[in-house]
Amino acid sequence: MIPDLTATRERLRQNTSTPTAELAHCVTQAQSAACENVFLKPMFEQAQAQLGQAGLGESPLGGLAFSVKDLFDIEGQTTPAGSRILRDAPPASVDCPAVARLKAAGGSLIGRTNMVEFAFSGVGINPHFGTPAAWDGRYDMAPGPIPGLASPRPAVARIPGGSSSGAAVSVATGAAFIGLGSDTGGSIRIPAALNGIVGFKSTARLVPTDGAIPLSTTLDTVCAMTRTVRDAVLAHEILSQRTVPRQPRRLKGVRLAVAEHTMLEGLDQTNHRAFDRALQRLSQAGAQIVNLRLPELGTLRELQATGGFSAAESYFWHRPLLNRGPSARANYDPRVLARIERGAHMAAFEYMELVAARARWIDSMAAALRGYEAVLSPTLPIVAPPLANLGPDPAHDDAFFRTNALLLRNPSVVNMLDGCALSLPSHAPDELPTGLMLWQAALHDDVILNLGLEIETLLQF
Repeated sequence: MIPDLTATRERLRQNTSTPTAELAHCVTQAQSAACENVFLKPMFEQAQAQLGQAGLGESPLGGLAFSVKDLFDIEGQTTPAGSRILRDAPPASVDCPAVARLKAAGGSLIGRTNMVEFAFSGVGINPHFGTPAAWDGRYDMAPGPIPGLASPRPAVARIPGGSSSGAAVSVATGAAFIGLGSDTGGSIRIPAALNGIVGFKSTARLVPTDGAIPLSTTLDTVCAMTRTVRDAVLAHEILSQRTVPRQPRRLKGVRLAVAEHTMLEGLDQTNHRAFDRALQRLSQAGAQIVNLRLPELGTLRELQATGGFSAAESYFWHRPLLNRGPSARANYDPRVLARIERGAHMAAFEYMELVAARARWIDSMAAALRGYEAVLSPTLPIVAPPLANLGPDPAHDDAFFRTNALLLRNPSVVNMLDGCALSLPSHAPDELPTGLMLWQAALHDDVILNLGLEIETLLQF
C-alpha cells in the first residue's frame, strides 16, 4: 500500500526521509505509464524550486506534492478546464484561494490534472487530451524506492470517473498526496470510488470557489481526494481554514440510516457484496443500522426535469463563447455541449421554481435525517466499465449517457441537499474498487469525518 500523507509527514519529522526524496518519488510516478494522460501541464521543476522555501519543514504539508484540477486558477497560467476553446485565454493574475492555501500550507504543486471538459460528466472521458485509466493498485508493481509504487498500466483500461479524473489517478498512483478537485454532482466521490481512494465533499460554503471555472454556481464544491481519511481531514482543514475537532466515535450505539429508496437499486454484484459486508461489520461493531425509505429521493428526477442547475448555470457562463458561432461549438466535446445547451431552453420562471423547490426539498430531507449520525449508501451502483466501451465514438453515446446517469445518481443527492459526504474504499483485495458513502445535511462535516476515521478501519483488509 502506498504510504499516505500523514505517515510520510511523520517520516519527514523523524528525518528518515526528505521532501526532496519524496518529491522525486512523486515525479517518477507522474512520469510512469500509470499516469498516462493524467497531467495536462506538469510542473515538476517548479515544484522542486518550491522546496527551498524557509520554514517548509514546520508546515502542515512539509513540501509534499499536491495536484490541481485544470479548472482552478494558477498564477501566470491559463485555466482551460480540460477544453480547447480556452487554451488561448489570458493567464490568471493570482492563484485561486484553494491553490494559495495548499501552497501556504507547504504543499508542492506538481501539475495541472486532466478532467472532463468543463467538469460536465461523471465518466471521466476527455476527447481532446486523452483519458487516464483508473488505477486501483491491484496490478503488477515494478520495484521502486517506495514499496507499492505503480509503474505499468492496468491490463484493462477502465474509466477513471469524473469529472476530477486526473486528480484521482494522481493520488491513487502515488504521484500526489492530495488531488484538488471540484464536486458538483459527484466529481470527487465518483473517481475516488473507482480508483480505491478517499473523496470528501464538504459543505459547499466552507471553501471558496473563487478562481474556479464554474459548472453550477449553486452546486459546485471545492474539495479534495486523498489516500486515507486522516489525510482528508488535514486537506479539509487547509482548504476551509478551520480545525476539525477530533472526537473519536465509538461505533456502539451510533445510529446510522441506510437510504433504501433509489440508492440501492441496480447494484452490480461487487457493489452489493461490498455494501452488505460493510453493514455487517458496522453491526458487529455495535452500530444501530436503520433502514430509511426517504421517498424524497424519488422526486429528484421530476424536480430537475427542465435540466437542473448545471444546465442553466453552465449555459449562462458559456453563452458568450457559444455566440462566437459554429467554429466555437466545434471546439466543444459534443457530449458536453449537448448538456450545456439544455440550459438555453429553461425559462426564468422554471429556474426560480427550481430554486424554491430545492429549498423545500432540503427542509424535508433534513427533517427525515434528524436523529441519525449519518446515512449510508454505496457511493456508486457499478464498478468501472472498460474505457473502450464508452470512448468518444458517437456509436458509444447511448452507453455513455446511461453510465453517466448511473454514476451521478447517488452522489448528486448530496449536492442537491447542500450536504457533505465521504466516500471510503469498501472493496476486498480481489475486487474492483467500490465505495461506501457516509453523508448528511449541511455542516455535519466534522461528524462525517470523525465517523469516517472509525469506519475506515472496519473496511480494511
